[in-house]
Amino acid sequence: MRDGQQYTSAVSLRGHRVLVTGGARGLGAAFVTALVRAGATVAFGDLLEAEGRALIESLGDAGESAHFVPLDLADPSSVESFVAAGVERLGAVDGLINNAAITNSGGVSANDLSLTTWDTVMNVNVRGTWLASIAAMPHLRDSGRGSIVNIASDTALWGAPNVLAYVASKGAVVSMTRSLAREFGVSGVTVNAIAPGLTEVEATQYVPEERHEYYRKGRALTRSQVPDDVVGPVLFLLSDAARFVTGQLLPVNGGFVLN
Repeated sequence: MRDGQQYTSAVSLRGHRVLVTGGARGLGAAFVTALVRAGATVAFGDLLEAEGRALIESLGDAGESAHFVPLDLADPSSVESFVAAGVERLGAVDGLINNAAITNSGGVSANDLSLTTWDTVMNVNVRGTWLASIAAMPHLRDSGRGSIVNIASDTALWGAPNVLAYVASKGAVVSMTRSLAREFGVSGVTVNAIAPGLTEVEATQYVPEERHEYYRKGRALTRSQVPDDVVGPVLFLLSDAARFVTGQLLPVNGGFVLN
């Protein structure tokens, strides 16, 4: 990460109320931090309760605008409870960031991938995104400016090898984004997706350095990607400035994949 990284944004989300899945660390923590600093109030869920509480503490006085709610995205009842608790704490919901995901299949060939791993990744990354979206939908509709931002991955755009379950799940998230945009659009709710490249966060520390270097050299902007690179586009899609943008996929990867 860059020294002094602050997760700031020129976008104002003052008065917005946003749910974030997987918000305790990594990209999720960057989103929570930036949302609060942009004027939003946030309810974020995660399995990592200690990390979630620590994030709120790290925000100082601004932490009063952030609320942690336990969330297990693999458990449908937990997803429902997270949305209900988030709505209760925020009063209403204007935005949802479907960020939580797992990889679990990194470095495993398609031939060696287990059914258990496949099902686990799909249940969290695909089913969890769907369930969070439909649970939040009535509240997003009622807000009059509801927006969903799904966090996909550029691995689904270039077909990264030896991580099939994750790649397939993120491809499903992209397709789901387009379908939900058409279904939810009649209610005025926008649905878009961001496809980050390999980002330097806790969850990618297991990735071999040669893969990080492969990404750095393959980008039009030849440097590492950090959470701050993804924050601005996500906040824009949640903002009132993007009210007529829906069903779109925005790769945010420094030009590793060009659309």
